This record gives sequence, structure tokens and C-alpha cells, in this order.
Amino acid sequence: MGADPLKNIRVVLCGTAHPGNIGAAARALKTMGLAHLYLVNPARYPDPQAEWLASGAADVLRHARVCASLDAALAGVVFSVACTARTRELAVPMVSAREAAARVIEVARTQTAALVFGNETFGLTGREVDKCRLLATIPANPGYSSLNLGAAVQVFCYELRQAAAAGSGPRGKPPALATHEEIEGFYASLEKTMTEIGFLDPEHPKKLMARLRRLFSRVQLEKEEVNILRGMLKTLARPKPQRSRKSTIVD
Repeated sequence: MGADPLKNIRVVLCGTAHPGNIGAAARALKTMGLAHLYLVNPARYPDPQAEWLASGAADVLRHARVCASLDAALAGVVFSVACTARTRELAVPMVSAREAAARVIEVARTQTAALVFGNETFGLTGREVDKCRLLATIPANPGYSSLNLGAAVQVFCYELRQAAAAGSGPRGKPPALATHEEIEGFYASLEKTMTEIGFLDPEHPKKLMARLRRLFSRVQLEKEEVNILRGMLKTLARPKPQRSRKSTIVD
């Protein structure tokens, strides 16, 4: 990985309806030194309006990756932030855009991180938020907190650039963090094992998995820790050997 943390950050737009917002986002990235734009199921792309709004950031737009799912867009990412104006009942912790940017930069100095934005009208779905490690919001006017998607991306990118300039990076070699797909694999194994041992009723799951995701999102799991947890789950799911019962002989 390069020394510039901004080069290790993806900006992911989910279900963008208006192509002009894609172009505006590309321009926001380039003005702040970011380059990696990922588009999850955009309604219209490529489109001339995206090119017009990108202005001098046509190169960022040209190299944008179009993905069929958020999982695909987050492949290889070890820390992702859901950017939203709405609080969620059972979601990962919420912080300000400035605090989120500082945490993203800390990770991005050595590994890949991402900011995730939702659709202009509906925002991020609960399922999309669940796949992120942190929830972040722009502390806007509470009486009118609605921001255009391109403007929201610009604010977050600005905070990333400021955080990158302010920090000097972690000391020593940081631990290898678990990637998005490794974390999701763990959650799948956890749900499967809990169902098999009767702890989770798939017919009435309530909000158990959402609560467990929130629990584990409070820490940044390392690769080795995920391996340990999955090993424990395999042991729990494995049939226990039957102990042989020796007959007792009474003299």
C-alpha cells in the first residue's frame, strides 16, 4: 500500500438515481485527492449528465467500478462507514463525519477503507448499514439537515483530507484486520451454527443478528480473531463423540 491514505479509500454510491450526482461525486473526490469511486446498481450510468457534472474529473468517472452488490464493492475493505443523516434503532455506533474521517484515515494508512452513501431519496437500507462498521453523519442544521448527495460526498472527502494532513500515522506495524468478506463469512457461520444448536429460531429471528452485528462492530476484528471465532463455531456445530458406557460388574 502507498504512503498516502487517500489512495486506499473507496467512495461507494448505492443505487444512485440521478447520473448528475455521480458526476458531482467524482468531482468531489478529485478535488480532495481521492480517486476510487464504486457504483452499486446505478439507475443510469454511463450517462452524459454524469460527464457534464464531473467537469475536470473525467478520469475518476472513467475508472469508476460498477458493482452488482455492496458486498462486491466492499471486497477487500477492512473498515467501512455508512454515511447517513438518519439514526437507526439497531445499528452500528454513530459518530460525526469528522470523527469518522479520522478513524478511516488511521486504517487507510496501511489497509483499504470505504465510505458508503445511499440513494438520494431513501438513503441506505438497513441491510446496507449492517454491512458497515460505523455510522457517520454530518452535523447539519437540525431544522433542515437534507444535503444533496454530491454535497454530502464533498463534505466527507474534505474531512478525510483534513484528517490525512493532521495525522502522522500509527507507530509500529498495525495488525492485519479482517476484510469485509471475512467478517460477512463469520456472520453467516454464526447464524448457521446458532440455528443448528437451537439458539436462533429462523421462523422468529427477531433482531438477534442485528444485535450481534452491533456487538461485534464495536471492535475492529483482526484476521486471527475471526479465525478463532470461526474455529469455535465449528467445534460447537460438530457432533459430540458418544462416550462408551462400561457395564458395572458387582461381585
